[in-house]
Amino acid sequence: MAERRSDALEALARQLEASPDYRVLRAVTPPARLADVPDGARVGVYLDLETTGLDQAGDALIELGLVRFAYHDDQVLGTLDEIAGFEDPGRPIPEEVTRLTGIDDTMVAGQALDDERVRALLDEAVLVVAHNASFDRPFAERRFPFLAELAWACTLRDVPWREEGFEGSGLQALVMASGAFFEGHRAVEDCYAGLFLLDRRLPRSGERVLRALRRNAHRREVRLWAAQAPFDHKDLLKQRGYRWSPEARSWWCDVREEALAAEEEWLREHVFGGRLPRLPRRTVDAYSRYSQRVGDTPA
Repeated sequence: MAERRSDALEALARQLEASPDYRVLRAVTPPARLADVPDGARVGVYLDLETTGLDQAGDALIELGLVRFAYHDDQVLGTLDEIAGFEDPGRPIPEEVTRLTGIDDTMVAGQALDDERVRALLDEAVLVVAHNASFDRPFAERRFPFLAELAWACTLRDVPWREEGFEGSGLQALVMASGAFFEGHRAVEDCYAGLFLLDRRLPRSGERVLRALRRNAHRREVRLWAAQAPFDHKDLLKQRGYRWSPEARSWWCDVREEALAAEEEWLREHVFGGRLPRLPRRTVDAYSRYSQRVGDTPA
């Protein structure tokens, strides 16, 4: 991470910013390091990892970044500890992964992550945050099963970036749109970039990102399968936001609990011809969302 910038350089940056012809990006710097959890604060963990590929069942973790932080009133107060470590996947790292991350076989050879160190860093944590948690959570829980016990949130999907005027939702794009930059595709650097975002205010609502994230992460939804829906209603279901599961041979969508009755009425009227069969469903919350325990096939 970047060193603390000097007052002289900051003055130059402000001088450039005073002109409409320039925009200045500042390097992401870590929040203040805290000696202990402040009174009344909660503990969160920002997680990022690098892997040998995209297959959550077959590929392996090669780098883990965890940053333990304290927050209060939806504001990041500072960091408490961190882990940045490699793990030997027991196979060659694909060349495209090395090009993307800079991690090669020599860096991970003989390396192993410390399970007890990871568990200790999670002590008192009430929330795990990741950018694109639907990718990170299955890999992380397969390697560290105790991570399944915690609530998870996603800075990619649990923050209304588009509604707030952001054109992209990738971590680097969001950080740059917020006036900063960082060296991406290394786990702990990505964690600090994510923490930087959590402490920003959204440009239209003025709400802190962390507040929006927590509110959306703790929503309760129902994954609903429109089982045996007539084939000629597929376009209507797709327009409604339903997705097709080849394994279940059914369309499905996630509906907020408070909107479930209205969704069932829509299905009754527009899909099932005035009747409503008993439809498979599964409750989804922060403890199961983004995990492989919530699949696109009914139990």
